[in-house]
Amino acid sequence: MLAQRHVVRRHQGILTISSSSSSTTIYPVILSGGAGTRLWPASHAACPKQFMPLVGDRSMLQETIERTYDLPGFEKPLIVSSGAQGPLVQQQLADGGYSTAAILLEPEGRNTAPAIAIAAAWIAARDPAALMLVMPSDHVIANVTAFRGAVASALGAARDGRLVTFGIQPHYPETGYGYIRKGDVIDAANDIHAVAEFVEKPPLARAEAYLADGRHYWNGGIFLFRADAYLAAMDKHQPDMLGAVRTAMAQAKRD
Repeated sequence: MLAQRHVVRRHQGILTISSSSSSTTIYPVILSGGAGTRLWPASHAACPKQFMPLVGDRSMLQETIERTYDLPGFEKPLIVSSGAQGPLVQQQLADGGYSTAAILLEPEGRNTAPAIAIAAAWIAARDPAALMLVMPSDHVIANVTAFRGAVASALGAARDGRLVTFGIQPHYPETGYGYIRKGDVIDAANDIHAVAEFVEKPPLARAEAYLADGRHYWNGGIFLFRADAYLAAMDKHQPDMLGAVRTAMAQAKRD
């Protein structure tokens, strides 16, 4: 249902975000509560993969922080993790020399939408019109310049209240990822389209058709939107979930 207000931005472009291209505060929101079960036994409950240096000298969480850290227009990152992983998050921040806007720790994981809502509620209490760049903590992005360019070109749509999701051009018919089908053009100059459909992990034949048709992208789980726009959409489509999030935030313990 949220697809009616989503737009898809293809993950490409060579731009950099600067103070002249953004008059809105952007909070990087990093989701870092996963258990990393796909890489078991290398990744395990005591140290999931996002806390490991799998593709370089820094851990995947540190690499994610680094993509927007200290860029003009960006606040310090907001990290959402689990209570059990709180010490790991703090150690990673100390090791990398990073500071944060806040660390939000869930006593029990409730998947992506509530985790984003908790961050949105925290941000909206301070600046409802602030943008949130939501990023999983376990992605490998080789071309950081292109990533920043994709974010820069999506700023206008997000400021206008749209929920922007970033699609990644598929290289092969992967069946383990979700897909996004792009719809009508919203902003041709920035390659922004409406979302026509979200598809979860298709069988091989369908994934091969998606690869061939040129209208489907891998769903990277990266989003850009205003905090108040996300909360408004949740209030419309998932009011019970939003009520639970607000109760949780009201009863949160602050350290």
